[in-house]
Amino acid sequence: MKVEQIARILEGAMLSFNKPMSETQMENLFLEDERPAKQDIRAALALLLTQCEGRGVELNEVASGWRYQVCQDVSPWVSRLWDERPQRYSRALLETLALVAYRQPITRGEIEDIRGVAVSSHIMKTLLEREWVKVIGHRDVPGRPAMYATTRQFLDYFNMQSLNQLPSLAEIRDLEKINRELDLDDADPEAAKVAEVVHGEEQDANTSPLADDVPASIADDSDEEDKQNPSMRDDS
Repeated sequence: MKVEQIARILEGAMLSFNKPMSETQMENLFLEDERPAKQDIRAALALLLTQCEGRGVELNEVASGWRYQVCQDVSPWVSRLWDERPQRYSRALLETLALVAYRQPITRGEIEDIRGVAVSSHIMKTLLEREWVKVIGHRDVPGRPAMYATTRQFLDYFNMQSLNQLPSLAEIRDLEKINRELDLDDADPEAAKVAEVVHGEEQDANTSPLADDVPASIADDSDEEDKQNPSMRDDS
């Protein structure tokens, strides 16, 4: 089978699939006697990538596989197809998520120690329900608290293939700029504290804080900050 025909089949399959498609799933589209070689699958994907240039959709590889998605520069227009407002996340939830991503595996108590405020049950529940974090074990200390880590769904949602694509600590400097990009209110001193702890004096700012063996996995309720500023609460 020619690469062009394989590309057409893969394109139709990915547009019909409701989640990213792995290369193994692509291979299983074909009967055993017609199954293309792995290099032909990759050649077909390369062809589809080229064909997306200048279009309103792009082919992108994330942790779970390949998917078509709307290009970012046209998303403001495409988003008008839906009446509901885009999901906004509270600063408390984003800080909790960032700490799990950069310091995993981490317990709820350790997150509270870093942030200096209680982590609400709603935040952890939200992160778990969205499958951005999961429990990967329990710390061997009194009470055996759950340890949280990020998931494949977290990587897919944030358009990443692996945790190595998280911004390096050297890039996380301008908190005001980050707040503006996340459409948050004015800067919060708690955010500065979290960034300072995440950076960690013991870590080189130009290296990744993630260990190679950390599982590709992430998780919290409105905490004290949210109670003081209800407009910042998660809409979920």
